[in-house]
Amino acid sequence: MSGRLNWLRAGVLGANDGIVSTAALVVGVAGATSETAPIFAAGIAGLVGGAISMALGEYVSVSSQSDSQRAMIAKERRELVEDPAAELIELAGLYERRGLSPETARRVAEELTEHDVVAAHLEAELGLTEDEVVSPLAAAGASALAFTIGALLPLLAILLPPADIRVPVTFAAVLIALALTGYLSARLGDSPPLRPMVRIVVGGALALIATFTVGSLLGVSGAV
Repeated sequence: MSGRLNWLRAGVLGANDGIVSTAALVVGVAGATSETAPIFAAGIAGLVGGAISMALGEYVSVSSQSDSQRAMIAKERRELVEDPAAELIELAGLYERRGLSPETARRVAEELTEHDVVAAHLEAELGLTEDEVVSPLAAAGASALAFTIGALLPLLAILLPPADIRVPVTFAAVLIALALTGYLSARLGDSPPLRPMVRIVVGGALALIATFTVGSLLGVSGAV
């Protein structure tokens, strides 16, 4: 359950990144021009580039974590082969430090060793199981998918309405979506939702206002 919640939390944050970055991009272009083609091109470029960037970043980060986890597992296996008696004493000591009596700790260590010696040491020493080794490809795919889903909302919000209301509609859709992601993030973390929602909505609104202002100034000045 903890692992699933972590994945879900990462997905919510990835979608939030897609919403904010793509919305800021298309709103900025909309501030400079009312033509649909440049807005569409900028939005698609932002979606594709952002999704690839998120996937690459997640792949590199999770690859490092996965390599570290595998190295720790290999080290533990090697130590168990080289000196199993010392490892048993170490395992019993770990359970003693958790509050068990020496006799009970020794018995627990022996029974867990008989059942699955590698799993016993990984859980007690590292808080890890071999099934929990993270997959870089899965993390990269999930990150790219979450970003894409988030990015589609502002892209559709700015392309579907008539030109004269597309910016207000996009502002409204994005801020509602950000409020929802803030709420979900708070609930997943078992924290009160109001402050996270306010933070994320205010931050998103400032990003939209800033990019729209820049786009409008460039459009008025004839720079674009």
